[in-house]
This record gives sequence, C-alpha cells and structure tokens, in this order.
Amino acid sequence: MDIKRLNSTDADFQSQLEALLAWESVSDDAVFNTVKGILADVRRRGDEAVLEYTKKFDRLDVASMADLTVDAERLKKAYDSIEENQREALQTAANRVRDYHDKQKMQSWTYEDEYGSLLGQQISPLDRVGLYVPGGKAAYPSSVLMNAIPAKVAGVEELIMVVPTPDGVVNELVFAAAHIAGVDKVFAIGGAQAVAALAYGTDSIPQVDKIVGPGNIYVATAKRMVFGTVGIDMIAGPSEILVVCDGKTDPDWIAMDMFSQAEHDEDAQSILLCPDADYLDQVSASMDKLVKDMPRNEIIVTSIKDRGALIQVKDLDEAVDVANFIAPEHLELSVKDPAAMAKHIRHAGAIFMGRFTAEALGDYCAGPNHVLPTSRTARFSSPLGVYDFQKRSSLIMCSAEGASELGKTASVLAHGEGLTAHGRSAEYRIKD
Repeated sequence: MDIKRLNSTDADFQSQLEALLAWESVSDDAVFNTVKGILADVRRRGDEAVLEYTKKFDRLDVASMADLTVDAERLKKAYDSIEENQREALQTAANRVRDYHDKQKMQSWTYEDEYGSLLGQQISPLDRVGLYVPGGKAAYPSSVLMNAIPAKVAGVEELIMVVPTPDGVVNELVFAAAHIAGVDKVFAIGGAQAVAALAYGTDSIPQVDKIVGPGNIYVATAKRMVFGTVGIDMIAGPSEILVVCDGKTDPDWIAMDMFSQAEHDEDAQSILLCPDADYLDQVSASMDKLVKDMPRNEIIVTSIKDRGALIQVKDLDEAVDVANFIAPEHLELSVKDPAAMAKHIRHAGAIFMGRFTAEALGDYCAGPNHVLPTSRTARFSSPLGVYDFQKRSSLIMCSAEGASELGKTASVLAHGEGLTAHGRSAEYRIKD
C-alpha cells in the first residue's frame, strides 16, 4: 500500500506533520446556501416543509407527519425481530455504557462562608434533547446507545430521535437500539430539515434544547447554523486513530487497528508512531497482506494513501510529544507500560491502553462514549458524556451580615466601573 513515511529527524518534519493533519470542515457555498434555505423554510412552514423535503430527498410517498412517526410498538417489534445474538450484544453494550456513564453524574453542592451565606451549585438535566441518527444502509445502532443513554442517565425527560429512511429502507438494529436506550419519540426524517424541525419545532415535532448525533455535511452544516437557538454536541470531522507502539506488538494487530478507522471513509486518518524503522516496515507489509480481504478495501486504500502515515520517532518520549501535538480522537498506547505513558498524555479523546485494547472495543461496548473530539479539538474539548445533558446553576443566598460585608466590596467595584445603580443596590443592604 502507498502510505507516507515521515521521520521526526527530518528538517521539515513539523511542516510535513501539519500538512498531514490539515482538514477543513467548512461547507462550500452551495451546501451553505442550500442548508440556509431549508432551515428558513422549515422555520416558516413547519410540518409542510418537512414533508416536502422528505418526499424529495428520501423519495418517500407520505401524506402526513403521522406516516413519519415511529411509535414505541414499532421499536419493540424491531427489538423482538432481530436475531438473539444481536439482542444480547446490544443489551450488553447498553448495560456497559450505562454503568460507565452512571459514574459521571454531577451532584448539586452547597457550603456556607464565614458570614453564614449559602453558596453552591445546583445541577439539573436538560428538558428535551434531539438525537440525529444516520439512516438507510449506513446506519449505526451503536451511535443510538452512545448518545441516548448518557442523556437518560442525566435525567433528560424527553429524548426525540430523528432517523431518515431513504426509499423506505429501515435498519431494524437502529430501532431496536432506540427501544433499549429508552428513546421517547422517533420520526423517520433526516437531513437539514430534521435538524431544523428539532431546533425550531413544528406542529408535530417539539422544539428541543440540544441536538446531538452524527450526520453528513448537510447535517453538520445545519447543526452549526442552529447553534445558539439550541445547543449542539460538536461538529465532528473524519474519524482518526493514532497508535504509539514500541515495536513489540504483532504487526498484523496494528495494521488492522489502522484499517478499523480507515474503512470509515476516504477522509479518515490512521497514523502510527514508532522508534523502530524495521517495525514500521513490518506493519506496512501487514497492511499490504491484509487489505486484500477487506470488503471496504477501496476506501481503506484511499484513506491510507491520502491521510495515513508511518512516522519514525527518536524514542517513546518523543512519541508522547508528537501525540500531544496531534491530539487524536482515538489514541492506542501499544507499549509495555501504557499506564505510565498515559500520565503524560494531555490531549486525546479516548486513550486505549495496552496491546490487547483495540480501539474497536471502544466503538461498541467497552463503556466510555465513542462520540469524541476530532481534528485536534481534543486540545480543548472532551468526549460526550452525562455532563453534556446537565446544566449548572449558581446558588447565592446572603445572610444579613454577608450582604453587608459583600455590599461594601461590591459598592467600591461598581462605582469604579461607573455603574451607580449597581453600587446603590448593594449599599442598601449595608448595615449602619
């Protein structure tokens, strides 16, 4: 396979690395204008516009929104109809995801200061959340679990899922996952029109407080444009994996780990860091051997050629420095002492520690969320979690003494800013 080889000792290594990582998520003018028009139309005409776009883009002959509403009985039917091993796998994954996210719940807290005033933080869940799920043949039940379960753990009262069914193609696993995760309402709609319906509300679809879940460029653009009216999880780029290896792991394992991300799409990125040049050669040979049996080999080959790399570093310490610069979505530490190395990792969406921990386990059933920051955004953002579905309100209740003492400080600062009413409001509570 044709894959870039970089060496950290090269004079232009940093510029080569930055060029390798560059990925622009900005929509072109055509996409932007199309989405802008759809959002405005749905905001103005509601259900009528949603129906028209669904007929046009998903090629469905529907007369009303009732035809696009999926009830709880249909979700249960999907759950009952799938094979037993699929039900067991979904349930096992759901249980593990729920157990992990149960530990993320934030609790309200208070304390009293020296004046007897109460200060604290009150935690409350979002009221209503919208979950976008890709539909048709490219459907991901794991995404349903990873987005819906943390919302339910957080206490979200109503979770509304939208999933397109182009040409009437339904993925029963997606419906089954929605049943397991406790999704409250499901509508068979997709695209920018679904995002608009969730963001603005229609007669049939209630307005949500936040929209989460992956989608194509039209969905991502729509989410970006409605942010502010509603919250969103993130604007995700292509999937990424960075492997740091000491050269002691079976090269076939590492090659397949890199393929596991490359097979997502042509823009996905797979990178290996290792100080052993001979081992990089072994992994390259494994890739040549294994790719022939991959059903999605054309996508893998394009992804590896365009955005993949084998990088030789001076040692594992330098590998950590490079990893922190890359700030990958998925980071595998395939080394002798991964726990020690992990302590030096500052930027990564998820860290997979040890030779036996394939990133694919995190995608489905390990427990932690697979919705992760991409395109170097792990420098400042985190995986999706329960905390994304909870809000924090500050609590302040002053005692008479506290109001008096704090009022003196607030008065000085308020007058210093030229805000007289602020100052006098505080001064009214100052004891003589």
